[in-house]
Amino acid sequence: MIPIRDQIKPRRTPIINYLLIAVNIIVFILQWSAGANQESIVYEFALIPASFSDGIELSEIRDIFTSMFMHAGLMHLLGNMIYLWIFGDNVEDAMGHFTYLLFYLAGGFVASITHIFVNPGSQIPTVGASGAIAAALGAYLVLYPQSRVATFIPLGFFMTLRMLPASIVLVMWFVLQLFNGVLTLGAADMGGTAFWAHIGGFVFGAFIALFFRGKHSTRQVQQW
Repeated sequence: MIPIRDQIKPRRTPIINYLLIAVNIIVFILQWSAGANQESIVYEFALIPASFSDGIELSEIRDIFTSMFMHAGLMHLLGNMIYLWIFGDNVEDAMGHFTYLLFYLAGGFVASITHIFVNPGSQIPTVGASGAIAAALGAYLVLYPQSRVATFIPLGFFMTLRMLPASIVLVMWFVLQLFNGVLTLGAADMGGTAFWAHIGGFVFGAFIALFFRGKHSTRQVQQW
């Protein structure tokens, strides 16, 4: 399933969400314009779980946050930014601009720590905003379960567009992450998707959103 838009219109301009998307895009351009130096930049600023095995240094804490804004390719970036564009604006609307920024960074931090805990010996660089975005998805599920999301659903060689409850879209997304995450337990670390980072971020986001539920979860519905 590929979500393309939700129907909840935020009351105020989601300036932090726009800023986060812009920063991710700018970092991606800088990263990929480095050419032959790109690999060394990734190893310098990406999250490498095994580097935490001998203790925590300031540079490793830095890498947790810098890795949130790096991506492994254009499709990786686009997939993450679509989810952030669709779901992040309403979470910012509920939390407020500054609180949402702190929430986003904290979500990415918790996602990274979860990944490190599950894969402590991994020497594979980990990059991407998906852990922080997963926190926004978890928060959206708690705050706006009544919302509906326009979603492309594959049916063999065809795709159909359907309006689905956000609760179905996001719960199915989480279940898929959990299923794949369980499958990776005990397996050799071959890289790929950091499913447990997604799981950790999502659970964190859902928990934090409980403190905002009810106060801001009712929003004007935009018909389209």
